[in-house]
Amino acid sequence: MERTPFFGLLLASLLALSQGGCAHPAERALQGRWHGESVENFERDNLAAATGWAKGTSFEFEGKHLKVTVPEEKPRHGVYSLTSIENRQLTLSVLNAQGEQTELNLIVDDAESLRWVLDEGRTLVMKRD
Repeated sequence: MERTPFFGLLLASLLALSQGGCAHPAERALQGRWHGESVENFERDNLAAATGWAKGTSFEFEGKHLKVTVPEEKPRHGVYSLTSIENRQLTLSVLNAQGEQTELNLIVDDAESLRWVLDEGRTLVMKRD
């Protein structure tokens, strides 16, 4: 049987799901719901719109599952794994139902606050619900 890249991603996802009880402490710390509160490093002209977008954004971590909700879009669901941790910076690899892999970069400020690193040095500040 020929193994496709999708097969490999599926196998990795299943293995990640089966190891839910052995999660890294950083993964356990992410569990729960986080809501957007503010933004950093946005142009003044875009600040009001970006802040409104941030306040409508949320992450929900449940086990290895992640749900990302942003305004005016359908929620996105995926299975994530921690691929890098350096100081307070986490990189997550997220696999969605269509087999697409994306990277999510976070900075953990404390137990109740984190920042989603966007592009060009911009961040979205999130608080735990």
